[in-house]
Amino acid sequence: MTVVGPFGLSVRDQALEADVQNGLSAVEAGLLEATKSEVPFITEAAQHLVRAGGKRFRPLLVMLAAQFGDPYAPGVVPSAVVVELTHLATLYHDDVMDEADVRRGVASANARWGNSVAVLTGDFLFARASHILADLGPEAVRIQAEAFERLVTGQILETAGPRDGRDPVAHYLDVIGGKTGSLIAVSGRFGAMMSGADEGVTDILTQYGERLGVAFQLADDVLDIASDSHESGKTPGTDLREGIPTLPVLHLRARAEAQGLPEDLELVELLAGDLTDDGRHAEVLRRLRAHSALEQARRDTVRYAEEARAMLAPLPECYARAALEELCNAVVHRAG
Repeated sequence: MTVVGPFGLSVRDQALEADVQNGLSAVEAGLLEATKSEVPFITEAAQHLVRAGGKRFRPLLVMLAAQFGDPYAPGVVPSAVVVELTHLATLYHDDVMDEADVRRGVASANARWGNSVAVLTGDFLFARASHILADLGPEAVRIQAEAFERLVTGQILETAGPRDGRDPVAHYLDVIGGKTGSLIAVSGRFGAMMSGADEGVTDILTQYGERLGVAFQLADDVLDIASDSHESGKTPGTDLREGIPTLPVLHLRARAEAQGLPEDLELVELLAGDLTDDGRHAEVLRRLRAHSALEQARRDTVRYAEEARAMLAPLPECYARAALEELCNAVVHRAG
């Protein structure tokens, strides 16, 4: 048994391990090539997050999905570069919107160079992704455009908040389905499609990616509160400090509204206060870590991961399918 990719993914076949490792190495080279510019400053800014590393979760999914066709097909690696470039571009924009100071253990682009440079660098990455897509054919362009529309719609819905009468938890799940699930779904779809897998397999891996993407984000929500490490790539409690309503917080609010328990109402009031105060922030983190809302969010994470695993049932039993099932385990393990 060997370990590749994010979260220590177990791969039990040497040939599959070699394919995945070689594919991810080619993606890394492709990312560096795609972020080069004749202007040295643009290259520096565009490669800032590439060189900071990351899980490369989306390219990994492309490589595993490609195992159901020809994993050496010429479109596989470029399509993985496209999804990762798109993801990186959204991180530049997200950090501006969230006024984040740190990303992947380094200063965020907006903290280092200002918001304008960060936004324009994200745009530059979108442009480079589009350039690669043009060589992959009109169907790939359409798929990516639809996913990007969903991604932006999810971001807008998050900013606008739930409309009157809408369940905030249901609204949030729609948001992350767009913001996170859409691009991870495309990762599964591109890997299968570019490898020449049949349409049924491609549909299965698309649906798998959608559900796994939601589970992946929910695990991040749990980690933001539960972890003392940097597993999520951010300082624990960052989303709390920035006032981002993650799933545990939404479950807490729903319970406080439904049951009116004094301790829940008090915690909701603390959350509504100034969490830039370190003492208040630490107190909120401590209470949330002991609250049933966090466990409820963990159960939701497990549910989506299990739905993703169930989608794989029609696929032939093979090492690639086992690795995709292991990814579900890995996402759940992140959430504790």
